[in-house]
Amino acid sequence: MGLIIWLIIGGVIGWLASIIMRTDGQQGIFLNIVVGIVGAFIGGLIISGGSINNQPLNITTFLVSLLGAVILLAIVNLIRRGRVR
Repeated sequence: MGLIIWLIIGGVIGWLASIIMRTDGQQGIFLNIVVGIVGAFIGGLIISGGSINNQPLNITTFLVSLLGAVILLAIVNLIRRGRVR
């Protein structure tokens, strides 16, 4: 059951991050899920100094994951286009 929750929350976080970074039309549901999960990992490393997977899902962990996903998309845009939009 935890894997299904990871995929759903990862998809939502990736979708919201892609809307914030204006890349929503370029990626599908699979890439949204990947961005959300990897973004949660990045956010956990940057903000809390470790993984946020052991913490319960609340607004703080959701926002940390969203911030990590936005950072991930900004890095990808920087590498792809040479600028962050």
